[in-house]
Amino acid sequence: MSKRKKPVKVGDRVEVVYSNEHWRLLSELRSRALEVMEKLEGLGLRTLVHGSIARGDVSSTSDIDVVIPYVVPSYRVEVILDELRIKPFKRLLTQATPAHAVKAHIYLDERTIITFPLTSLTRHEREFYKFGGELSFDELKEGKRVCGIDKRLKLIEPTSRGHYEEPIIGRELYAASKVGVSLDVVQERIKVLTRRDEVGRTGVYLKYEVNPHESIEEALMSLASKDPALRRILVSRGFL
Repeated sequence: MSKRKKPVKVGDRVEVVYSNEHWRLLSELRSRALEVMEKLEGLGLRTLVHGSIARGDVSSTSDIDVVIPYVVPSYRVEVILDELRIKPFKRLLTQATPAHAVKAHIYLDERTIITFPLTSLTRHEREFYKFGGELSFDELKEGKRVCGIDKRLKLIEPTSRGHYEEPIIGRELYAASKVGVSLDVVQERIKVLTRRDEVGRTGVYLKYEVNPHESIEEALMSLASKDPALRRILVSRGFL
């Protein structure tokens, strides 16, 4: 199990130079992301990839999380399973808190995931992906990399040799402008990640593995029938 990355509150701007092995790993992960994104884009679904794959600071534990950043019926996404001729590793429903959007995650394997919301995203929820750094299919295909903020609360700025990194605490406005999100989103993420570090992993409100015999939407409806808080968010965000 990899060690959880802890927020860094102080420190200088430093340059990290990538090894040949790092560049090779980054290329492999991006190629896999492009393969999945190309299939989804071919089905008329707009996609993005976010986090370390978009920034470049990948590691051996990096996930390939392809995101459809808007509500879409699960059957439209699951068509890709036939396209790729694979059986899903697992399907999850998650919700960070009772006030957050419900998301579906289809695992193509242990580290390759397709994520999409089942309820509309708020501005903060949508900007979460840009906070960590995001690229569209065309941008990834062109080999672009982008600034983003990692779980240590360090701003990652790509360079031709690797990246520069620096803590964002005390530099929140600068960080927000670099990644293209509003200041309140940066402040919220700092609050969440520093609290998680202080009190331990806080977990999520909802985490449910969908059974093979049920659709993602059927599973969500069943859960909502027993959970008033979940039912309220589905009503308020137009799912019900």
